Amino acid sequence: MLTFVQVLDFVGTFAFAISGVRLASAKRFDWFGAYVVGFATAIGGGTIRDLLLDVTPAWMTNPIYLVCTALALLWVICFGRLLIKLNSTFFIFDAIGLALFTVVGVEKSVALGYPFWVAIIMGSITGAAGGVIRDVFINEIPLIFRKEIYAVACVAGGLAYWLCHSLALAPYLCQLVGGTTVFLTRTLSVKFRICLPTLKGGD
Repeated sequence: MLTFVQVLDFVGTFAFAISGVRLASAKRFDWFGAYVVGFATAIGGGTIRDLLLDVTPAWMTNPIYLVCTALALLWVICFGRLLIKLNSTFFIFDAIGLALFTVVGVEKSVALGYPFWVAIIMGSITGAAGGVIRDVFINEIPLIFRKEIYAVACVAGGLAYWLCHSLALAPYLCQLVGGTTVFLTRTLSVKFRICLPTLKGGD
């Protein structure tokens, strides 16, 4: 039977794949190119995390990640015009994927016995690295390097998870609070235009 974390992983994969395919379609990629961008977006962060944690990347042991990306591509092909009209669609799917993947990264690191500071970093990598790869593929400056609150939202979610875990709350509550924190931090920062200060170089 699927665990709750696996379900989060699959839903996050679908959400991130849609965000990647959607941006690839805006750049006029063909179907194969869009699939590659969607797949890299979906598995990029998790692959880096698993390599750092010295475990086999999840997509190499379960074809569901390939299937999720294919479904995301099909979704965009069928509803592409509607998605283009809805300007907030990419943002919503990206924020959902960011939240779910952060929780998965933290949970997996904790399960492997790593300390929480490592788990928070792994959660942030899981959530944000796929978006970096996506933006590089479509020739855009990665969101993580702009003023927007992106990776910081992952860190906030990881800290919220750690706090709940320290209070001995049930795992699903830790996951819910952590994921919600990421999603709200990301969405509210954009809604109210909250940004990190830029670093000004000396003359």
